[in-house]
Amino acid sequence: MLLDQIDGPQDLKTLNVAQLEQLSDEIRQFLIEKLSITGGHLAPNLGVVELTLVMHYLFNSPDDKFIFDVGHQSYVHKILTGRMDRFNTLRKYKGLCGFVKRAESEHDVWEAGHSSTSLSAAMGMALGRDLKGESNRVVAVIGDGALTGGMALEALNHIGHEQRKMIVILNDNEMSIAPNVGALHHYLGKIRTDRHYHKAKDELQHLLNKIPAIGGKLAKTAERVKDSLKYLLVSGILFEQFGLTYLGPVDGHDVEGLIDILKQADAMPGPVLVHVLTIKGKGYLPAEADSHKWHGASPYKIESGQMVNSVGPPMYTKVFGDMLIELADQDERIVAITPAMPGGSGLLDFAKKYPKRMIDVGIAEQHAATMSAAIAMEGLKPVYAVYSTFLQRAYDQVVHDICRQNANVVFAIDRAGFVGPDGETHQGVYDIAFLRHLPNLVLMMPKDENELRRMMKTAFLYNEGPIAIRYPRINGAGVEIDADPLPIPIGTWETLREGDAVAVLAIGPMIGVAEQAADQLLIEGVKVEVVNARYIKPLDVTMLLSLAEQGKKIIVLEEGSELGGFGSSVLEFYSQQGLYNVPVRIIGIPDLFVEHGSIEQQREEIGLTAHRVATELRSMLAVSNKRVTEQV
Repeated sequence: MLLDQIDGPQDLKTLNVAQLEQLSDEIRQFLIEKLSITGGHLAPNLGVVELTLVMHYLFNSPDDKFIFDVGHQSYVHKILTGRMDRFNTLRKYKGLCGFVKRAESEHDVWEAGHSSTSLSAAMGMALGRDLKGESNRVVAVIGDGALTGGMALEALNHIGHEQRKMIVILNDNEMSIAPNVGALHHYLGKIRTDRHYHKAKDELQHLLNKIPAIGGKLAKTAERVKDSLKYLLVSGILFEQFGLTYLGPVDGHDVEGLIDILKQADAMPGPVLVHVLTIKGKGYLPAEADSHKWHGASPYKIESGQMVNSVGPPMYTKVFGDMLIELADQDERIVAITPAMPGGSGLLDFAKKYPKRMIDVGIAEQHAATMSAAIAMEGLKPVYAVYSTFLQRAYDQVVHDICRQNANVVFAIDRAGFVGPDGETHQGVYDIAFLRHLPNLVLMMPKDENELRRMMKTAFLYNEGPIAIRYPRINGAGVEIDADPLPIPIGTWETLREGDAVAVLAIGPMIGVAEQAADQLLIEGVKVEVVNARYIKPLDVTMLLSLAEQGKKIIVLEEGSELGGFGSSVLEFYSQQGLYNVPVRIIGIPDLFVEHGSIEQQREEIGLTAHRVATELRSMLAVSNKRVTEQV
């Protein structure tokens, strides 16, 4: 096999086109076999095999900088840069990362788990190169879905202005994770299919009509503009207007064609955009047929394409999606909004039942947030379903457009807490810290799937401003589900276990950890109070004052950042009340990024365990007993 002879990019330089094509087939088979065991981003990587091969064949990484947008389509790059023997550890604890990672290889020059950053990074590296007087190439690979991110368009604008030498490869597979949406997607579709003048007018009409509300008027105006059709007679005119030389489109699975067009691009003096057409999931029929499902796959059976899924209670995401349909059946004001994650956010069934009330804006978290505020002001009930890690990208809009205007938006924050194999770029551990300090916002987290349903009922009855529910990427607890869930009074906690001298305030999955620790101390004759602190904001002031009056020592347990998190809010409350002697310890995620692995391994690494909680409780009790002895 040729693949066994590839230890680094230098081994590609002597191969001919036929050998590169053979190597492409071998890499695809390697990925299909390895990912059937480990899981991972199969479809995106099958689509870029030839493209990645030709990049390494023509150019000289790491001197030439390869910047992969998002980074989950970098498996072929990893194979070609000496990491093939580590693929059994892909996305496992202390193993190969599923994204580009600088600590892994000198060939990984830019890390990204969020989309639309590659062009800004390329601009920065090109500027740095020129300021240092160097001459290396800068090559950015960006998917067509990432162009819906405003940051990518901002970078295109600057790239065109600066006219620095670089190559932008547009990997056009008509997909991000879900099928792409929006005017840019349709524009690229025109380039893919339209080669003839007689189609130009119809295509212009089609493109402009995709612009909501004003499309029809613009199309009528354009018919009266003498030169308007020139914008459809030149492929890639949009990018040309940005100041980039447009080359393509080219078949992304044609090795010889890719070599020719990238050589042309390399000969250009300024920025060039190479439009490459690829098939997501190429070479594995199940992935080609449903690249959405196979974007990020769990382990599977190669022959049948059947996923090897764990059994058990439904995931919180599924519970959310089902409950949203129930609520929408009762309230026609409910509108679901997602930034390109309808499947991951559990909204596919909702979209089938209520297609007009389901809005996928593409990879555009900021736009989704501001639009949600405006929808709420029109008297509807928008539900912004978003991963915690992606909500970070819309922080200003949450502050400025939603909370400041007190817009009645419901946030459904999925993947809150650790996310396992996706690792540090996707951990949902910062949303408490960046949301709880915002005026007008209510923030809660359920202890189980039934409480999630109750919180959703609460959120849709609440009409006083923004309200957010955060929930983890795990299966539910398997509890009994109420057919008609009751709302939960705002700002109220519940005591799950009565205790004596110590109490644990826990949220979400940490409830189970707290109860396990309480069981350990119960064997030792100590009763630990366990509180489900389901409202992160507002706090249950009555319960906090009661705990202080009883002289109880408190541990706050959260799967979130210790800095600025839920525990910080408890300390702030006691400080504001002048209760400086209430002992409070915070157990959460310290000031570091936690890498990929299983959620259990991630919790073990930073001490979010029952053993750690029990040890801290004993320590607090020991300090208390020592003080009593000294006083006597």
